[in-house]
Amino acid sequence: MKNTAKLLVVLAAGLVLLLGTGCNKLKARDQLNKGVQSFKNNKFEQAIDHFQQAVTLDPTLINARLYLATAYAQQYVGGVDTPDNLRMAEQAIEQYKLVLQADPKNINSVKGIAYLYLQMKKFDLAKEFYKKASELDPNDPEPYYSIAVIDWTQTYQPRMEARAREGMKTEDSLAAKNKKLCAEIREKNTTNIQEGIDNLNKAIQLRPDYDDAMAYLNLMYRERADVECDDPSARATDLKTADEWVDKTMATKKAKAEKQPGAGGIVMDQNK
Repeated sequence: MKNTAKLLVVLAAGLVLLLGTGCNKLKARDQLNKGVQSFKNNKFEQAIDHFQQAVTLDPTLINARLYLATAYAQQYVGGVDTPDNLRMAEQAIEQYKLVLQADPKNINSVKGIAYLYLQMKKFDLAKEFYKKASELDPNDPEPYYSIAVIDWTQTYQPRMEARAREGMKTEDSLAAKNKKLCAEIREKNTTNIQEGIDNLNKAIQLRPDYDDAMAYLNLMYRERADVECDDPSARATDLKTADEWVDKTMATKKAKAEKQPGAGGIVMDQNK
């Protein structure tokens, strides 16, 4: 009898725990739904409060955590380095990473982290996560494009700073002005330049009318042209290729614009 009584107590306690857990899960979903509604109405602070309650009630509710991360990200303003603003980005990244712990292939979290790091100018970390995104979805052209944008930023800025220190004009050849400096920049930038070109070509292969990628190919070839330190012919070829990508970009933009509704103007009814 005593054993039976003990068993009943244990079963009752287990049932109470199970009912409590189930109740919390229902409450969590209710908070998630309320948060989604606030999110859709651009009431991000209210949304964050609801999503926080949802993940507290049910830490396994991945959608609530993903929405919480996204709501934090919506509150972050890129380029503003105040402590409160940066905290929003860091909280968003933390939640995205918690999602990835439960679901390592959650590409929205990977891309969310990559984008935030890019906005925070943490370029190496941004590139790392964009590369993960391209591995998870090799047919998505956007991570390849984003990697290339980072590559261009990491080559263009230091090169232009070096040119400014030399008092060079836009049209001046780096090789003609300072071959030693040209060689130093070439050594630093060549890997990123080639990576950028390769990723842009991949993006255009996946999306043939990707005019933004075409525009950056123009920029990348100009980067390479400026560090063709001992080969004027190669420099001329790169500049010619850059110009060709400018033409392709403009032609693609024009073709896309012509496909838009009403692009041809008002068409009169010929039967009237």
